[in-house]
Amino acid sequence: MALSEVFWTIFLTTMTGFTLKLASMAYKSKCKSCKVCCIEIIRDTEAEAEIDGLQIITTPPPPNSPRENYNQL
Repeated sequence: MALSEVFWTIFLTTMTGFTLKLASMAYKSKCKSCKVCCIEIIRDTEAEAEIDGLQIITTPPPPNSPRENYNQL
């Protein structure tokens, strides 16, 4: 019984990781449409690039490390 629980835990974790990696790769791709079997996804890549650019502009820079602050004194 315990072996079955371990198997399903590992299986679900692996499938979740695989699904998340596929979603990450799909988001980074520049494809405007993707068709798998009877499912077709059409997306606006230009708007996504604009949003990503705005996020980079509005993200504050990381704080200086304590050692860098010491050298500036």
